[in-house]
Amino acid sequence: MKEVDQPDSNLEQSQESAQPATVLDRDELTAVHHAGNELLNALASVPDGDMVGEIVANALKLLRDQTNRGDIKLINKSFKELRYALKIFAPYRDVLKVSIFGSARTPETHADYKQASEFGPLMAEAGWMVITGAGGGIMAAGHGGAGAEPSFGLAIRLPFEQKTNEFIANDPKLINFKYFFTRKLIFVRSSHAIALFPGGFGTMDEGFEVLTLVQTGKSVPMPIVFVDRPGGNFWDAWQNYVKDHLLARGLIGPDDLCLYKITDSVEKAANEVRHFFSNYHSIRYSRDDLVIRLRRAPNAAQLAEISSRFASIKVRGEFRVSAALPVERDEPSLKEMPRLVFAFNRKDHGKLRMLIDYLNDLPQ
Repeated sequence: MKEVDQPDSNLEQSQESAQPATVLDRDELTAVHHAGNELLNALASVPDGDMVGEIVANALKLLRDQTNRGDIKLINKSFKELRYALKIFAPYRDVLKVSIFGSARTPETHADYKQASEFGPLMAEAGWMVITGAGGGIMAAGHGGAGAEPSFGLAIRLPFEQKTNEFIANDPKLINFKYFFTRKLIFVRSSHAIALFPGGFGTMDEGFEVLTLVQTGKSVPMPIVFVDRPGGNFWDAWQNYVKDHLLARGLIGPDDLCLYKITDSVEKAANEVRHFFSNYHSIRYSRDDLVIRLRRAPNAAQLAEISSRFASIKVRGEFRVSAALPVERDEPSLKEMPRLVFAFNRKDHGKLRMLIDYLNDLPQ
């Protein structure tokens, strides 16, 4: 049965429910488990059915665990949101995408709005797609500049500031979320770059989250650019806090400042994003080795310089140029790319970003 939205349906279930669980004994679940086992056996013969079977099996365990209805709703709704979002993004898997974050309250007459509206078409003209939160302000500017065709909208249901902007309102690439955590996962997972314009708590949250994910290696490296209006000091003031309080107290390292760029030029912002993928393509791990897929390999002299400049991020062995590794056979489209392979220490991601910058600056 379809759940009917209640007046509080915009609220995330951010606290545990006091609702009692329905307690079922083992005998009452016998028929359910029998049917479940038959389904799992049938799924085992279907491609990827083993993974779908795990989802089914874990769903059935909710009954065994005496999970209450409120918590089951949380799992069900978040699963449905993720499944639908992945379906919408799937046809565009091979297209580079940049997420634009910024205030929903920025008026059209503001210089920040103008910057975002100029950044959008620069990315669209370069073949990129644009993702925003689908609201007003900076989000509308990003969509309005890029146009609907290369745009995705990841809207969130809020009791205020939730109106979808006119540029994406009726587009099939608009996705509505109830939960911030599912929406934020799709934002980062589907993005190859992040552009942040001045904003409030939400923008700060999104900016710090993506920095944390990249800094800790929970996300792949990506360009993160903070864009101000010409002559503006919004992000410079933010960076002063980062340096004076986070860096000065040893809460982050000096190389972490390399994970992002600040600029008041949309042209420089767009170039920062595009240049990141001028040679670098992607990364993958093969046991202890980090594999950097490239469009052009470093020569012997450049490899020697890499070995000298970036020795601190290597735990053993040497930096080496390689063909595709056996573990990469499930990505045949990338087979012909050269690789830079080394045993990465998995902690100095700021220095890894510096290595990627070095590789991107290699002469063509």
